[in-house]
Amino acid sequence: MPDLKFNETVLVAGATGRTGLWVVRRLLHYGIKTKTFSRSAAKLSEFKNLEVWLGKIQNSSAVAAAVQGCDAVISALGATELIGDASPAQVDGDGVIRLVDAAADAGVKKFILISSIAVTKPFHPLNLFGGVLSQKLRAENHIRKIFSENGRTYTIIRPGGLKDGDPFKFKLQFDKGDKITGLIDRSDVGEIAALSLWIPKATNQTFEVIRTVAEDQKTLEPYFNSL
Repeated sequence: MPDLKFNETVLVAGATGRTGLWVVRRLLHYGIKTKTFSRSAAKLSEFKNLEVWLGKIQNSSAVAAAVQGCDAVISALGATELIGDASPAQVDGDGVIRLVDAAADAGVKKFILISSIAVTKPFHPLNLFGGVLSQKLRAENHIRKIFSENGRTYTIIRPGGLKDGDPFKFKLQFDKGDKITGLIDRSDVGEIAALSLWIPKATNQTFEVIRTVAEDQKTLEPYFNSL
Protein backbone atom coordinates (compact mmCIF):
# COMPACT_ATOMS: atom_id res chain seq x y z
CA MET A 1 0.00 0.00 0.00
CA PRO A 2 1.45 3.44 -0.90
CA ASP A 3 2.08 5.98 1.84
CA LEU A 4 -1.17 7.68 2.82
CA LYS A 5 -1.02 11.20 1.39
CA PHE A 6 -4.54 12.34 2.23
CA ASN A 7 -5.81 11.29 5.62
CA GLU A 8 -9.39 12.50 5.36
CA THR A 9 -12.72 11.25 3.99
CA VAL A 10 -13.56 11.88 0.34
CA LEU A 11 -17.04 11.72 -1.16
CA VAL A 12 -17.27 10.64 -4.80
CA ALA A 13 -20.49 11.79 -6.48
CA GLY A 14 -21.43 9.95 -9.65
CA ALA A 15 -19.40 7.01 -8.40
CA THR A 16 -21.08 4.37 -10.57
CA GLY A 17 -20.32 6.04 -13.90
CA ARG A 18 -17.37 4.71 -15.87
CA THR A 19 -15.17 7.62 -14.83
CA GLY A 20 -16.50 7.66 -11.27
CA LEU A 21 -15.62 4.00 -10.80
CA TRP A 22 -12.02 4.79 -11.72
CA VAL A 23 -11.96 7.64 -9.22
CA VAL A 24 -13.05 5.20 -6.51
CA ARG A 25 -10.45 2.63 -7.60
CA ARG A 26 -7.60 5.14 -7.44
CA LEU A 27 -8.68 6.56 -4.07
CA LEU A 28 -8.82 3.08 -2.57
CA HIS A 29 -5.46 2.31 -4.15
CA TYR A 30 -4.02 5.13 -2.04
CA GLY A 31 -5.81 3.92 1.07
CA ILE A 32 -8.07 6.97 1.26
CA LYS A 33 -11.30 6.67 3.22
CA THR A 34 -13.96 6.88 0.53
CA LYS A 35 -17.71 7.46 0.51
CA THR A 36 -19.82 7.21 -2.61
CA PHE A 37 -23.03 8.91 -3.61
CA SER A 38 -25.10 7.47 -6.43
CA ARG A 39 -28.59 6.30 -7.31
CA SER A 40 -27.65 2.62 -7.11
CA ALA A 41 -25.00 0.45 -5.46
CA ALA A 42 -25.15 -2.30 -8.07
CA LYS A 43 -21.83 -1.37 -9.74
CA LEU A 44 -19.95 -1.00 -6.46
CA SER A 45 -19.83 -4.67 -5.51
CA GLU A 46 -16.14 -4.95 -6.52
CA PHE A 47 -15.09 -2.68 -3.65
CA LYS A 48 -14.44 -3.35 0.02
CA ASN A 49 -14.14 -0.80 2.82
CA LEU A 50 -16.44 1.58 1.00
CA GLU A 51 -19.17 3.69 2.60
CA VAL A 52 -22.11 3.79 0.20
CA TRP A 53 -24.77 6.49 0.28
CA LEU A 54 -27.75 6.17 -2.04
CA GLY A 55 -29.75 9.09 -3.34
CA LYS A 56 -30.43 11.38 -6.26
CA ILE A 57 -28.50 14.54 -6.97
CA GLN A 58 -31.86 16.30 -7.37
CA ASN A 59 -32.72 15.58 -3.72
CA SER A 60 -31.28 18.36 -1.55
CA SER A 61 -31.65 16.48 1.74
CA ALA A 62 -29.93 13.38 0.35
CA VAL A 63 -27.05 15.47 -0.96
CA ALA A 64 -26.72 17.33 2.34
CA ALA A 65 -26.58 14.05 4.27
CA ALA A 66 -23.96 12.55 1.96
CA VAL A 67 -21.44 15.38 2.32
CA GLN A 68 -21.51 15.37 6.12
CA GLY A 69 -18.18 14.44 7.68
CA CYS A 70 -16.22 14.81 4.44
CA ASP A 71 -13.11 16.92 3.94
CA ALA A 72 -13.21 16.71 0.14
CA VAL A 73 -15.69 16.01 -2.64
CA ILE A 74 -14.89 14.70 -6.11
CA SER A 75 -17.70 15.11 -8.62
CA ALA A 76 -17.80 12.72 -11.55
CA LEU A 77 -21.44 13.51 -12.26
CA GLY A 78 -22.61 13.45 -15.85
CA ALA A 79 -25.90 13.53 -17.71
CA THR A 80 -27.15 10.34 -19.32
CA GLU A 81 -30.30 11.67 -21.02
CA LEU A 82 -31.36 14.71 -23.03
CA ILE A 83 -34.40 15.43 -20.90
CA GLY A 84 -35.73 14.50 -17.48
CA ASP A 85 -33.94 13.93 -14.19
CA ALA A 86 -30.73 12.79 -15.88
CA SER A 87 -30.48 15.73 -18.32
CA PRO A 88 -27.48 18.10 -18.49
CA ALA A 89 -29.46 20.89 -16.83
CA GLN A 90 -30.52 18.62 -13.96
CA VAL A 91 -27.15 16.90 -13.45
CA ASP A 92 -24.19 18.83 -14.91
CA GLY A 93 -25.71 22.19 -14.02
CA ASP A 94 -28.18 22.25 -11.14
CA GLY A 95 -26.97 18.96 -9.68
CA VAL A 96 -23.33 19.95 -9.39
CA ILE A 97 -24.29 23.38 -8.07
CA ARG A 98 -26.49 21.74 -5.42
CA LEU A 99 -23.57 19.51 -4.44
CA VAL A 100 -21.19 22.47 -4.25
CA ASP A 101 -23.51 24.45 -1.98
CA ALA A 102 -24.16 21.47 0.30
CA ALA A 103 -20.43 20.76 0.54
CA ALA A 104 -19.65 24.36 1.47
CA ASP A 105 -22.42 24.39 4.08
CA ALA A 106 -21.04 21.15 5.57
CA GLY A 107 -17.53 22.56 5.95
CA VAL A 108 -15.94 20.64 3.07
CA LYS A 109 -12.61 22.31 2.29
CA LYS A 110 -11.75 20.90 -1.14
CA PHE A 111 -13.93 20.35 -4.22
CA ILE A 112 -12.66 18.57 -7.33
CA LEU A 113 -14.81 18.63 -10.46
CA ILE A 114 -14.34 16.43 -13.52
CA SER A 115 -15.69 18.73 -16.20
CA SER A 116 -14.89 18.59 -19.94
CA ILE A 117 -12.64 20.04 -22.54
CA ALA A 118 -14.29 22.70 -24.80
CA VAL A 119 -16.70 24.04 -22.17
CA THR A 120 -15.91 27.59 -23.28
CA LYS A 121 -16.95 26.82 -26.87
CA PRO A 122 -20.75 27.26 -27.11
CA PHE A 123 -20.96 25.96 -30.67
CA HIS A 124 -19.05 22.74 -30.00
CA PRO A 125 -20.97 19.64 -31.18
CA LEU A 126 -21.23 18.33 -27.60
CA ASN A 127 -23.54 21.23 -26.83
CA LEU A 128 -26.07 19.58 -29.13
CA PHE A 129 -26.55 17.10 -26.26
CA GLY A 130 -28.85 19.32 -24.25
CA GLY A 131 -26.22 22.05 -23.90
CA VAL A 132 -24.04 19.79 -21.75
CA LEU A 133 -20.92 21.93 -22.06
CA SER A 134 -22.78 25.12 -21.19
CA GLN A 135 -24.16 23.42 -18.09
CA LYS A 136 -20.70 22.20 -17.09
CA LEU A 137 -19.32 25.71 -17.47
CA ARG A 138 -22.13 27.09 -15.33
CA ALA A 139 -21.17 24.64 -12.59
CA GLU A 140 -17.47 25.46 -13.00
CA ASN A 141 -18.15 29.16 -12.50
CA HIS A 142 -20.13 28.44 -9.36
CA ILE A 143 -17.33 26.30 -7.93
CA ARG A 144 -14.73 28.98 -8.61
CA LYS A 145 -16.91 31.48 -6.77
CA ILE A 146 -17.80 29.37 -3.73
CA PHE A 147 -14.60 27.35 -3.22
CA SER A 148 -12.04 30.14 -3.59
CA GLU A 149 -13.07 31.85 -0.34
CA ASN A 150 -13.16 31.12 3.41
CA GLY A 151 -10.24 28.71 3.25
CA ARG A 152 -11.85 26.46 0.67
CA THR A 153 -10.04 25.31 -2.48
CA TYR A 154 -10.99 23.68 -5.77
CA THR A 155 -9.56 21.86 -8.77
CA ILE A 156 -11.41 21.68 -12.09
CA ILE A 157 -10.20 18.97 -14.47
CA ARG A 158 -11.25 19.24 -18.11
CA PRO A 159 -10.48 15.90 -19.77
CA GLY A 160 -10.57 15.30 -23.49
CA GLY A 161 -12.76 12.66 -25.09
CA LEU A 162 -13.04 9.76 -22.66
CA LYS A 163 -11.82 6.29 -23.55
CA ASP A 164 -11.71 3.01 -21.63
CA GLY A 165 -8.27 1.62 -20.92
CA ASP A 166 -5.74 0.89 -18.21
CA PRO A 167 -4.00 3.77 -16.44
CA PHE A 168 -0.40 4.90 -16.99
CA LYS A 169 -0.23 3.79 -20.63
CA PHE A 170 0.17 7.22 -22.27
CA LYS A 171 2.12 10.41 -21.88
CA LEU A 172 -0.21 13.28 -21.01
CA GLN A 173 -0.48 16.95 -21.86
CA PHE A 174 -1.82 19.48 -19.34
CA ASP A 175 -2.84 22.90 -20.62
CA LYS A 176 -4.89 25.92 -19.64
CA GLY A 177 -7.19 28.21 -21.59
CA ASP A 178 -9.29 25.56 -23.38
CA LYS A 179 -7.03 25.50 -26.43
CA ILE A 180 -6.25 21.81 -26.91
CA THR A 181 -8.29 18.84 -28.05
CA GLY A 182 -7.79 15.11 -27.90
CA LEU A 183 -8.56 11.93 -25.98
CA ILE A 184 -7.73 10.51 -22.56
CA ASP A 185 -8.42 7.30 -20.67
CA ARG A 186 -10.94 7.47 -17.84
CA SER A 187 -8.46 5.59 -15.68
CA ASP A 188 -5.94 8.42 -15.95
CA VAL A 189 -8.66 10.97 -15.18
CA GLY A 190 -9.40 9.04 -12.00
CA GLU A 191 -5.73 9.13 -11.07
CA ILE A 192 -5.50 12.88 -11.75
CA ALA A 193 -8.54 13.50 -9.56
CA ALA A 194 -6.97 11.53 -6.72
CA LEU A 195 -3.61 13.28 -7.04
CA SER A 196 -5.36 16.66 -7.00
CA LEU A 197 -6.27 16.04 -3.38
CA TRP A 198 -2.70 16.60 -2.18
CA ILE A 199 -0.56 18.09 -4.99
CA PRO A 200 -0.19 21.81 -4.20
CA LYS A 201 -0.02 22.87 -7.85
CA ALA A 202 -3.57 21.60 -8.36
CA THR A 203 -4.94 24.12 -5.88
CA ASN A 204 -7.46 26.54 -7.41
CA GLN A 205 -6.55 25.43 -10.92
CA THR A 206 -8.70 24.83 -14.00
CA PHE A 207 -6.89 22.82 -16.65
CA GLU A 208 -7.34 20.56 -19.66
CA VAL A 209 -5.68 17.16 -20.03
CA ILE A 210 -5.30 14.80 -22.99
CA ARG A 211 -3.12 11.81 -23.79
CA THR A 212 -0.36 12.02 -26.40
CA VAL A 213 1.92 9.09 -27.32
CA ALA A 214 1.75 5.58 -25.94
CA GLU A 215 4.40 5.13 -23.28
CA ASP A 216 4.21 3.45 -19.88
CA GLN A 217 4.17 5.93 -16.99
CA LYS A 218 5.32 5.31 -13.42
CA THR A 219 3.43 8.29 -12.01
CA LEU A 220 1.37 11.21 -13.32
CA GLU A 221 2.50 13.63 -10.62
CA PRO A 222 5.17 15.46 -12.72
CA TYR A 223 2.54 16.64 -15.22
CA PHE A 224 1.16 19.02 -12.58
CA ASN A 225 4.41 21.00 -12.77
CA SER A 226 3.22 22.54 -16.06
CA LEU A 227 0.33 24.33 -14.34
